[in-house]
Amino acid sequence: MNGVAVRLDAVRREFDGGSIVISGMDLHIDAGEFLAILGPSGCGKSTLLRLIAQLAAPDAGNISFEPAGAFQTAYVFQDAHLLPWRSVLDNAALPLELLGVDRATRHSKALDALNQVGLAGTETKYPAQLSGGMRMRVSIARALVTDPKLLLLDEPFAALDEITRFRLEMQLRELWQDRGMTVVFVTHSISEAAFLAERAVVLSRRGGKIKLDRRMELSSKRTAELRTDPKLGVEMQSLYAAMEEE
Repeated sequence: MNGVAVRLDAVRREFDGGSIVISGMDLHIDAGEFLAILGPSGCGKSTLLRLIAQLAAPDAGNISFEPAGAFQTAYVFQDAHLLPWRSVLDNAALPLELLGVDRATRHSKALDALNQVGLAGTETKYPAQLSGGMRMRVSIARALVTDPKLLLLDEPFAALDEITRFRLEMQLRELWQDRGMTVVFVTHSISEAAFLAERAVVLSRRGGKIKLDRRMELSSKRTAELRTDPKLGVEMQSLYAAMEEE
């Protein structure tokens, strides 16, 4: 595996005014695992992702990584956040440019990443010339250029139409299987979590606690046919039941 293991021990996070967002959370994510974090709006999913990304610090508890030391983390947001004045190639190469990588190397790696997400031949286009699904794929390519050991995604497909979302979900699974990185995927969609992830964690509506931690009993190869398979329905029902509980 090329991923990094993540461990949260008694992690607590409060907002101003004493509102508890994450409360005493214990969570272990194996290296190379694909984990979905699921829950209703406002339950702390994005806050948890920011804590794992070290974009915010917990008020109590500890977050550790194995192996320890420096590693690349990539973060994909719901909005692609592409720079409109930069080409697709230069948008995808931006993280490497910020790291000081020379032009030839960063463009070569960006081209490889664009090819991996099915965007070969679009490198000279600009964001305004792309569909929403294509812009999101550029965002994913931009995340991949640094060869991250930890890929964090915050509802990246929520604004896309269903068919585009289905295609990107399968593409993301394939990228994860090829690269072996650790993936943490935040979503409010039960079907998306069940289809994409090897394991899903459901957060409580309030208080930032884990209500369900379930491993998906599905084949490692997720195909379009699986979407109508009763086995997927069983997993979705388990997640739905946990989401519905107060």
